[in-house]
Amino acid sequence: MTQDTTKVLVIGGAGYIGAHTCKALAARGFAPVVYDNLSLGHESFVRWGPLVRGDILDTERLRATILEHDAAAVMHFAALAYVGESMSEPARYWRNNVAGTMSMLDAMRATPCRRVVFSSTCAVYGEPASVPITEATPANPINPYGRTKLVCEGMLRDYGAAYGIRSVALRYFNACGADASGEIGELRDPEPHLIPRALMAALGHVGDFRVFGGDYPTPDGTAVRDYIHVTDLAAAHVAALRRLLDGHGTDVFNLGTGTGYSVKQVLDAIARVTGQTIPPVAGDRRPGDPAILVADAARARAALGFDPVASEIGTIVRSAWAWHRRAHPRRAA
Repeated sequence: MTQDTTKVLVIGGAGYIGAHTCKALAARGFAPVVYDNLSLGHESFVRWGPLVRGDILDTERLRATILEHDAAAVMHFAALAYVGESMSEPARYWRNNVAGTMSMLDAMRATPCRRVVFSSTCAVYGEPASVPITEATPANPINPYGRTKLVCEGMLRDYGAAYGIRSVALRYFNACGADASGEIGELRDPEPHLIPRALMAALGHVGDFRVFGGDYPTPDGTAVRDYIHVTDLAAAHVAALRRLLDGHGTDVFNLGTGTGYSVKQVLDAIARVTGQTIPPVAGDRRPGDPAILVADAARARAALGFDPVASEIGTIVRSAWAWHRRAHPRRAA
């Protein structure tokens, strides 16, 4: 099977990271087929291949879709991914994330398709004893979201050993930014993430912008994160797919820049780009939020050729600002 005929089933491909990855796949000669129930995704984001409307829990529909499109591989983005919500509604996360991943793997078992790229998370590490975090750092998630992702990684290894389904799990850090052309970006309601929420506040769409926690054991008291541009993440997914197509076995990789920024530093970058200072309201820490998460992505650089080119904080904010001005025009005062 040559690359220009290789079809990839992208579950959750109408969402933020999934849609950017579909664009990257198409640009590199692959044929993405989006499978999405559109509960959180957007039909307008499906621009680089067909859309099959379906739920990840519908094993039979997944099986039929894989066979109909002769998919050589699957990419799985169809997870619930809000830490705070996972603390208050863990049942939703266990059903969608864990039962959904099992449904996908069982559908694959009933087809010849034996390759999957899995969207995982740095939340599997919990509160690491030291940073930067390597793949050898003990996984000890402190919220249901991270726990469901870690269970899914174990499921991937077990299905690989028993049924020959090879996988790459990508543990990425804070996804952010938007496509440079402005075609797609972060579009959620409600929007819980720092950069888009701050930009929406600058545009008059958020009136209660808060910084959650000012007493962390960090230099300025706010949480520190490793921010990775979504287009760099998308490129890494394509590289992981190629690794599987080349015959490599199951593996896991961190995706991050190795540089951490505090919430205050991010807000300073936003002020520089937008020309606006957003006066945040101080809030309590959110349950389940670690103080510092910064990646060591050396293994991804070596094995995948991972080289973030768009993840400088100013580049991230500029791309997101361009997207949000288009998606959320400034609200009149």
